[in-house]
Amino acid sequence: MKIGLFAINYGTCGDPASAVRVAQAAEAAGFESIWSGEHIVLPDPMLSSFPLAPDTPMLDTTVALTWIAAHTKRVRIASGIIVLPLRNPLLLAKELASVDVVSGGRLIIGVGAGWLEAEFKALGVPLEGRGEKMDDALHAIRALWTMEHPEHHGPSASFSHVASYPRPIQRPTPPIVIGGESFAAFRRAITLGNGWYGFGLNVEQTKQHIEGLRKAAEQHGRPRELGKLEITVTPVGRFDQRSVEAYAAAGVHRLVVLPNHEATHAQRHNPALLDDILRNIETVSQIVAGAAG
Repeated sequence: MKIGLFAINYGTCGDPASAVRVAQAAEAAGFESIWSGEHIVLPDPMLSSFPLAPDTPMLDTTVALTWIAAHTKRVRIASGIIVLPLRNPLLLAKELASVDVVSGGRLIIGVGAGWLEAEFKALGVPLEGRGEKMDDALHAIRALWTMEHPEHHGPSASFSHVASYPRPIQRPTPPIVIGGESFAAFRRAITLGNGWYGFGLNVEQTKQHIEGLRKAAEQHGRPRELGKLEITVTPVGRFDQRSVEAYAAAGVHRLVVLPNHEATHAQRHNPALLDDILRNIETVSQIVAGAAG
């Protein structure tokens, strides 16, 4: 079981110095990866269905991952997730390729279609059609990174007779992880992604979604060049050796744990919550090591 840590760019870790301390502690404890979250704007007033307060500090994903890459050596850095329909795919491809280069090839790209209507409205992007736009953006980014003479024509981007270097160190692309729990997201993960990411799932929910992925694979087929689909989950509920083993038995390859509930949703830097996160990193590493043993 690979182990990752979520929320490296917001809440308590919205403070850059705290983010470095957390990232370095996770790396020292043997964590495989460190994951950001993303929202460009937050609803004000706060929605009952969305737990982040409007003044929650949330660093930009690519800036935060670059910052963490500069202060770590081995741990992988991951976006969990970039809301792809809100981004220009060529600009994002430039940013992500640059992050992969400066990190020495440590980037994992997590992307999703998004869902927060207030965010789409504020950015002037229609919520409708976001799935089609995301599919097209993924094709555009791959074309820019893999084709000798990149060319793509679609609703999210149209280009030819252009090039963009440097390309990512990881070839043909860094691992692309698709987030989402709809059948469209499952289909997208099967046909376009190296992995799938489910957020805030217990073991039974995880099993249900893995079955949904299996059905999507039966209907759509998986390109051979993508290899085996890697399953990543942020778990909820009790976290101990037994739960780690249960997720592994369900088919999960990576658990991306929350720092803890209070720290994840803290609005401002709080030394006490930072200490809680650092203690939790050590606890999680011991649980995972015990489960592996």
